[in-house]
Amino acid sequence: MDPRARRINHHRVTKDKLCVPHMFSFGHVRQFEKVIGDALGRAWSLGAGPGDHQLVVDIDSTIREVFGKRKSGAAYGYTKVLGYHPILATRADTGEILHARMRKGSANTARGTKRFVEELVARLRRAGATGPIIMRFDSGYWSNDTIKVRGRLGVSFTMAVRTGTKALAACISEIDESSWVSLEYPVGGEAMVAECTYKGRRLIVRRTRLSGPQATLWPNWRNFAFVTDLVGTAVELDAFHRAHAVVELCIDDWKEGAGMEHCPSGDFSANAAWMCCAVLAHNLIRWSAKLGGLVEEDTLVVAQTLRTRYFSVPARLVNRSGTPTLRGPTQWPWATSFTKALTNLRAFAFAPT
Repeated sequence: MDPRARRINHHRVTKDKLCVPHMFSFGHVRQFEKVIGDALGRAWSLGAGPGDHQLVVDIDSTIREVFGKRKSGAAYGYTKVLGYHPILATRADTGEILHARMRKGSANTARGTKRFVEELVARLRRAGATGPIIMRFDSGYWSNDTIKVRGRLGVSFTMAVRTGTKALAACISEIDESSWVSLEYPVGGEAMVAECTYKGRRLIVRRTRLSGPQATLWPNWRNFAFVTDLVGTAVELDAFHRAHAVVELCIDDWKEGAGMEHCPSGDFSANAAWMCCAVLAHNLIRWSAKLGGLVEEDTLVVAQTLRTRYFSVPARLVNRSGTPTLRGPTQWPWATSFTKALTNLRAFAFAPT
């Protein structure tokens, strides 16, 4: 073998073996998280934040499927899919990802939730959220420790509970039939809601069942319940808690368009850092749309819509007499709103700090 080729091969092996696995550590990931927190505070200080208004936060997790046998931390969880199991906190009204933490694929749904909530609330307060905070959880996060730490931090909550336990089933069975209130429901089914007390906490129960011919197959009621410390009627709180489903829209946007289509590295910390970059990219889309006036107040727009209309611009940047000019089609339907958004965002760039 040519001695030069031997030196080149040795150099490649050494680089792959020594540099790549040690490129990132958990400390680097924490630095990325600090960048996300600082960016959140700056965006909110420009007008994207809730200020002293109510802030609703949804906590959920997702499975990020990966392929290959050399993905550090990837494992099979309850979905029987090889991947990671990150936990996220999203803002209900805008779709921002407020906090995210990478976890190995076999991690339990509730793993690390207590610490996650502590870090999340501290970040929100530092960013300028001075009003009341409400967190919504599904039944996978049921934990007395999480409820206690939430109370210590002064955060209200709704948390789903598993209705399959004997104690909860007995509690629901004691609800008087006259207490159930009917809800609007699609044709072929019916739903009712009521409330009681479970382990000293307010329990809201929604029950559903089929009606008509299908009722002969599944005639029994199915119960869905959650505990809460909020004030309001059972009907109002039931609708509020079911709106927790909007978190899935944010997760889909994050996974399909902001960089989390895949985890490119075999190193766990490197993939966690990649996840932080995807969170920042996702939030930049949301902040640009809100501060630029591309979305209406209290309107959650799918990020794919924003990318298609405004960020995948069918134009070319040219140099026209020394002035950078964006040259686009004359019949582009979003030209006016795009130009207005640029004007709004440029005004922030020159604002005194």
